[in-house]
Amino acid sequence: MENVHVGRTLSVLMAGAFISILNQTLINVAIPHMMNDLNVSATTIQWLSTAYMLVNGVLIPISAYLIERFGIRALFIFAMGAFSAGSVICAMAPNFAVLLIGRIVQACGAGIIMPLIMNVFLILFPPERRGAAMGMMGIVIIFAPAVGPTLSGWIVENHSWRVLFTIMIPLGIVDLLLAISWLQNLTKLSKPKLDVPGFLFSTIGFGTLLYGFSEAGTKGWGSGTVVTSLIVGALFLAAFIWRELTMESPMLEFRVFKYDVFTITTIIGSCINMAMLGAMLLLPIYLQNIRGFTPLQSGLLLLPGALLMGVMSPISGALFDRIGARPLAVLGLIITAVTTYEFSKLTSDTPYSHIMGLYTMRMFGMSLLMMTVQTAGLNQLPRQLGSHGNAMSNTMRQVAGSIGTALLVTVMSNRATYHLGNYANNVTSANSYVAETFHQIGQGLSLMAGLPPSASDLMATQVVYGLASQQSAISGINDAFVVATGITLVGLFFSFFVRRVKAGGKAPAAKNAHGK
Repeated sequence: MENVHVGRTLSVLMAGAFISILNQTLINVAIPHMMNDLNVSATTIQWLSTAYMLVNGVLIPISAYLIERFGIRALFIFAMGAFSAGSVICAMAPNFAVLLIGRIVQACGAGIIMPLIMNVFLILFPPERRGAAMGMMGIVIIFAPAVGPTLSGWIVENHSWRVLFTIMIPLGIVDLLLAISWLQNLTKLSKPKLDVPGFLFSTIGFGTLLYGFSEAGTKGWGSGTVVTSLIVGALFLAAFIWRELTMESPMLEFRVFKYDVFTITTIIGSCINMAMLGAMLLLPIYLQNIRGFTPLQSGLLLLPGALLMGVMSPISGALFDRIGARPLAVLGLIITAVTTYEFSKLTSDTPYSHIMGLYTMRMFGMSLLMMTVQTAGLNQLPRQLGSHGNAMSNTMRQVAGSIGTALLVTVMSNRATYHLGNYANNVTSANSYVAETFHQIGQGLSLMAGLPPSASDLMATQVVYGLASQQSAISGINDAFVVATGITLVGLFFSFFVRRVKAGGKAPAAKNAHGK
């Protein structure tokens, strides 16, 4: 450890984190443009985010094994190499299927980077300094979402969306070369045995569960495919948990949940990711596809909130070291819940400035939570469980983010269809008042367009159907934000039970974990 150059080590790792997070935030604003260009629906395009996060979630459980087996240096070099290769595939993708494959290859690299960084921080910084250290790390990580949406908006307006992936290639290669030159191992290598059945159980379980949530958007919750996927996913996850609990050296240590603060903060972190990541996909669809704002305007709207998160990150870290996580978590989740609920009141003419103000306040609330809650849970664990706790926490957050994204997009799609059906039931030709109103609208439109009167009723139907579809889509998005509010309230409930503990598992709950 004496020979490790901390500055160089952290610089290489943080650059990798910045590049991978920047890539994800670039995609969000470009989603509506990619939907139109690739001719796919919202439930299909969301797989670019959900598959990415799912692969992250699948890889994180084996991160502890990979670090012990290959070391930090070799693993990070592989991660940046895979990420760069995936960027090449995405940039050259001729269709959605190849683009999705490229995203999965990217995720194979990105999924390893964050657990690596968290493990390095646990090694380099003692518990009493982790709040400030995580806060400084947050500046770098949050800077990516700050510049990502605006940069993405400008690129999509002036160039092809493929440029979003092209610019990742040189960034990834430069960091890869720096890693080869500067990075050293901080842990001793060993040869642990990979739990292949456990890995397969977790992969199939998480994958089929997420597939079920995603397909519900197009096939409905009662579909045989959806029900079967959810049941199979639940059974494989149960088998995975049972195997890990009965193994002497598990791949993912579920016994970390015997530590009460860690358990509570993991639940809160999962709720935050479900509500945040799903909403980040819905908002650009509303702004661009429904309201007609440009990608650049959409990106600029998200900029103040992201910048505020960057400013607040070190402040939140310093406050955490002084007052603990509970006051920050409670206040942050109250702000997040209120602003998320306000997003459920969007209309076809909600002012741009109002949406920006709401989003900025929502990000302020989340800035009090993102790093502090996770750090509070990890601080309760003894040193030997640090890497397992880190892997478990990140796995739960990533999988929750994937499921949250799929769930909220599904709610949006299903509810939009429901609302459109209601309009169709109410607006029928059997209603004489409606029929007369349609005829009058059609006559006015045909006169303005210089078309024959016979085309009037068809024009009126098309115009009214378009307006009804737009309003149904807005109502569907509003319903999804209501669900996101409920998820946030679950996190708020648990935040009241977060308590401050002595580091290293010395709290009473930690003693009970080993029966001592």
